[in-house]
Amino acid sequence: MGSAEPLPDQVRKEESVPLGKMLTLISRVAAIVALVGAVVVHAAHAAQEADATSGWPRTVINADGSRTTIPDRPQRILSTSVTITGTLLAINAPLVATATTTSGHFFAQWEAIAQARGVEKLWPAGSVDLEAAYAVGPDLIVVAAGGADSALAQVEQLRLIAPTIVLDYGGLTWQELATRLGEATGLEARVAEKLATFDAYLAESRARIAVPPGRANIVSYNGPGAVNPIATSDGVHGRLLTALGFTLESPSQEWHGDANPISGFVRAQYEHLTELTAPTTFLLSAGDDRAEAFRRDPVLANLPSVRSGQVYGLGVNSFRIDFFSAREIVDGIVARFARDDGQSAVQTPDGGT
Repeated sequence: MGSAEPLPDQVRKEESVPLGKMLTLISRVAAIVALVGAVVVHAAHAAQEADATSGWPRTVINADGSRTTIPDRPQRILSTSVTITGTLLAINAPLVATATTTSGHFFAQWEAIAQARGVEKLWPAGSVDLEAAYAVGPDLIVVAAGGADSALAQVEQLRLIAPTIVLDYGGLTWQELATRLGEATGLEARVAEKLATFDAYLAESRARIAVPPGRANIVSYNGPGAVNPIATSDGVHGRLLTALGFTLESPSQEWHGDANPISGFVRAQYEHLTELTAPTTFLLSAGDDRAEAFRRDPVLANLPSVRSGQVYGLGVNSFRIDFFSAREIVDGIVARFARDDGQSAVQTPDGGT
């Protein structure tokens, strides 16, 4: 005779044993996973703490030749220069307050980001308020060595409030400025990643455009009776367009119209604009409406760029180049000169928000 089949109760009893063991095993595995996770989190936190505390204090050599010792990684930065503020925002530095433009505004290219981060407006450029600086409670103050937004005259008073560094942004690309800020704030790794991403973006953008033949120039067009600065090929604006594949026409240094040089520009009088030879002209701080005014200027009617119809606004925010305005310029150029082979889409870098 064959063996008797087990009764249903026997089946449930026999199956309950491996099920109990399985539950116990799962419970033990979960406990091990939780323990490992706690160890990993603790290690990550420890690494972050090490990054925040290693390399401090550190000493910065300032643009005016002085030295500033920064005791710890800054957590509350005050920028007295609206120009430098854009780069601090780009590297996501802990910026709590800044000076503004002379009219009391943020620069338009990063205004929304500053507002979203709760950055406080302290004073318009040229009107330093030491009491406001003290009230913010900064642990690092950043000062520009020159320019309309410089607070160099108040640097000694500012140093009584917090460690203060002095940077000369004139002639620096935003990438070079970001590197110096990263060294002062302990954000070197973040800056390196930001720059690598932007470099890749530039290279991709260059591959997406068809650069018009011949050279190009960049003019800050102010019309007759005024200085009309022209960008040099080795200035910040010239270097950005060169990175996109353009060849810049550099103005003669003899065209300087006054004794107030601007890094990266020749301050030419209006009549020297007629001596430009490039078939493409970009207008600084301008959109297409300003480009139309340039094309209709009767004195400039014989310029090669006017005859070819290749006069373009470089962007209304193109006067000061930081990460945000540089991205606007590049995006505008890609949109205007996109190749017709379906390869014009560009991966835009993180806006730093």
